Amino acid sequence: MGADGSERADGNLDKVDHVVVMMLENRSFDHMLGYLSLTGRRPDIDGLRPAFANEYQGRSYPIHHLGTTALDMDPDHSSSAIDQQIAGGSMGGFVASAAATLAERGDSGGDPACVMGYYDAADVPVYDHLAEEFAVCDRWFSSVPGATLPNRLYGLCGVAAGSRDDRPSHVPPLYHQPSFVRHLDAAHVPWRWYSFDPGTLRLADAHYLIGHHRRFGYFSKNGLPWRTALDLAVNQKLPSFLDDAAAGTLPPVSWIDPAFTNFNPLGFPVNDDHPPADIKDGQDLVLAAYDALASSPQWEASLLVIVYDEHGGFYDHVPPPQAADDEPEMFGRYGVRVPAIIVSPWVEPRTVSSTVFDHTSIIKTILLRFCPQALSERQPVRARRAGLGPQYPGLRVAQASHLGEFLTRSTPRPAPPRDALLQQAAARAVSAETSPPRPGQPGPADRPLNDLQKSILAATRELQRRGHPPNAP
Repeated sequence: MGADGSERADGNLDKVDHVVVMMLENRSFDHMLGYLSLTGRRPDIDGLRPAFANEYQGRSYPIHHLGTTALDMDPDHSSSAIDQQIAGGSMGGFVASAAATLAERGDSGGDPACVMGYYDAADVPVYDHLAEEFAVCDRWFSSVPGATLPNRLYGLCGVAAGSRDDRPSHVPPLYHQPSFVRHLDAAHVPWRWYSFDPGTLRLADAHYLIGHHRRFGYFSKNGLPWRTALDLAVNQKLPSFLDDAAAGTLPPVSWIDPAFTNFNPLGFPVNDDHPPADIKDGQDLVLAAYDALASSPQWEASLLVIVYDEHGGFYDHVPPPQAADDEPEMFGRYGVRVPAIIVSPWVEPRTVSSTVFDHTSIIKTILLRFCPQALSERQPVRARRAGLGPQYPGLRVAQASHLGEFLTRSTPRPAPPRDALLQQAAARAVSAETSPPRPGQPGPADRPLNDLQKSILAATRELQRRGHPPNAP
């Protein structure tokens, strides 16, 4: 983009007064959105093609449509497994990695081919709608070829904590990385963190570990609009995201964490899309956030970013490029490509961008819009890691592409009709509430916890040990 184009993109950010971010879990671009090109409907999107496959032990494992929206297998997404999956840029090691994971877990009946599977419009109807009506990024890479928390740290802090892997699941994942939120506080820019479990900001930045209760809220206090109201033992005085959107009181910056666990105080099912979560629950969450924003008095000045932290071990065909970073030996390459959708009344329908983005693009967009001075206060890495005040966010953020290029319309447009999506979600909710469980099928509460859920539980216990109220986000 030339200088004039860059200035226009910067100026476009002035069209929005409210940035809302939702970061889900562990799915690749091809796995969730690759079908758009495979069907021939969207040749402008770099997604799946029929010939894509991985070879393993003399056998070809082609891409294929998945027959279930709730997978039993949680593929390995540790740094070593991802290196194997990327396979030097050939993207040919996904099945081999999955087979190694199954062997390590002693699962002789598991199928490594599931990592080559994809979903389609019938499985992800909300994304199908948003891809038609708004913008898809087909070069949004996870920040790190590694696990959940290093990627989320990059999205909140612009750096990780010296590792591409999560801490052991029994160790509370409480980090001490200066987040972008400190800049908002220093500039007196309001923000709120909405969640189901304790907000991930509390885990990332020790400054917000305890207290700051007015800055944190639940996504909902009364279920979803099309679900039966839940009996929730939560602080009813704190407005939820759905409350704030309806009242037109969303702050300039809102972050939404999904439900990572089944033991959240809201009683919601896991809806973060981390296997074995049913992606239909993730679609419900995205629809609820989108509909709330589209119905809000603040719609005309809003930008919604829907993205995933990392690919979760599922196939994607685009090799990750190199990344500018203050720690190039550890973090000098992006992770695998992830789904990313940009929603705003300033976005033209059926937009696709092949600009390289990563999670630090979120920070860049927010700081450039609300406190641009934060991007010029340069400090060395060691200074960033000290103190509790706002810190220079680092080289990755400074060089990241921001999202102003999407906001090209001269006037905002009304939110598109979504009645069919809402009716479909309501019908599914009724069916789920009236259908008996299948014999021998474990319910959500009976499934063993994945490593992320164990980490969230360890963090929750430690927060409460330090005095965090048990029914507060």
